[in-house]
Amino acid sequence: MQKTSKQFDQIISECRELFRKKLTDYGASFRVLRTPSLTDQILIKVRSLRNFQISGTSKVGESEEENFIAIVNYSIIGLIQLEKGFADDFNQDKEEIIDLYDRFAAEAKALMDKKNHDYGEAWRDMRISSITDLIYQKVLRTKQIEDNAGATLVSEGIDANYFDMLNYAVFCLIKFSEEKSHFKPTLI
Repeated sequence: MQKTSKQFDQIISECRELFRKKLTDYGASFRVLRTPSLTDQILIKVRSLRNFQISGTSKVGESEEENFIAIVNYSIIGLIQLEKGFADDFNQDKEEIIDLYDRFAAEAKALMDKKNHDYGEAWRDMRISSITDLIYQKVLRTKQIEDNAGATLVSEGIDANYFDMLNYAVFCLIKFSEEKSHFKPTLI
């Protein structure tokens, strides 16, 4: 699990860097989005992933990795919005936003460590397509909870689903990074 911890940190570092650059380019424009809008953004990304995994083509040209990175970042943005609420403008302190990003990434890692201990890193034996389906299921569950005004009888809340989608996307990105590191081109 030490290896997974380092891999998690590397993936989050890459996602954070893209988030930081977009924060510089656009400001905290996401602050105007309500959480159902963010859930729908994740839905778009996971449907794109599923379509690519089934058809083998992407007419937009987004890679699976780019979509999983987007799911990581939209999940963290969702957690930020759950905590802060949405705003009518996006003139926010960028350092505060990055601090919140880092806090939620750390909370996701702590959750991952606990679940990896209990489940023996079962995700390592799963197919990326299966993990994608789990993200899809989580996003649909989140939409249902949102449609129920956040009320649940026995289920975890929206935040738990965002954390799970984030971690599942990181697992897929780890799997992609491992596949690339094992690829050895041969000369013919």
